Amino acid sequence: MATRIGIAGVTGRMGHLLIEETRAASAVLAGGIGRPGSDKPTPAGVDRYPDLAALAAASDVVVDFTNAATAQPYAAAMAASGKAWVLGTSGLTAADEAAVETAAARIPVVYASNFSAGVNLVLALAEQMGAALPADAYDAEIMEMHHRQKVDAPSGTAIGMGRAVAKGRGVKLEDVIVSGRDGHSGARPTGAIGFAALRGGQVVGEHTLIFAAATEHIALTHRAFDRRAFATGAIRAAEWVVGKPPRLYSMMDVLGMR
Repeated sequence: MATRIGIAGVTGRMGHLLIEETRAASAVLAGGIGRPGSDKPTPAGVDRYPDLAALAAASDVVVDFTNAATAQPYAAAMAASGKAWVLGTSGLTAADEAAVETAAARIPVVYASNFSAGVNLVLALAEQMGAALPADAYDAEIMEMHHRQKVDAPSGTAIGMGRAVAKGRGVKLEDVIVSGRDGHSGARPTGAIGFAALRGGQVVGEHTLIFAAATEHIALTHRAFDRRAFATGAIRAAEWVVGKPPRLYSMMDVLGMR
């Protein structure tokens, strides 16, 4: 039986691509809801529901690309619905992520900073490199650039890279992160993981992880040229997660990488 997929954020740029990828996957497009406060029209041929609860009731899984402000109320609504949830919203706070984890105790949730297969391979490599390259000899820096409309920084993918490096090194990113240097910031702390965020034009997403030692530099770069890579991965995750036991999954699970 075809998977019924609901889309939260159906009126946005990602929403339009998710519609196309749902249909390309031969899944059933259950309908969608717009972002809260958005007056954009619903795409033709898509049923619009009054709220997330109604959309979830009509779906097997909801794919959610809205904004961080909805994370906690949507987590509660999805947990109450009993339906699977694919969450691609970035900029979540620690409290938001805690709400997602609470929901995952009741429903299967795929939460990823990036649904691109390529990015997730890069994250796996970042963890391995973090483990192999000693923090006292290799300084880790992450540089990212996105379109001028992006509201959060560093990007979710950049944070994901930092977490991968930190995991490889056996530390928590929150304990070693350095972001937004300005003025007389002092010498770089040993073991820090640094971030630089650039915004401009209509860059879909560029991320570079640099390990800088006294004798060599190693750079790992991913460039996204089309948001469709994210939509394709999200729909793949949606079809994969239906029927899975309640748990917090990542795109690594979807790709069979762990």
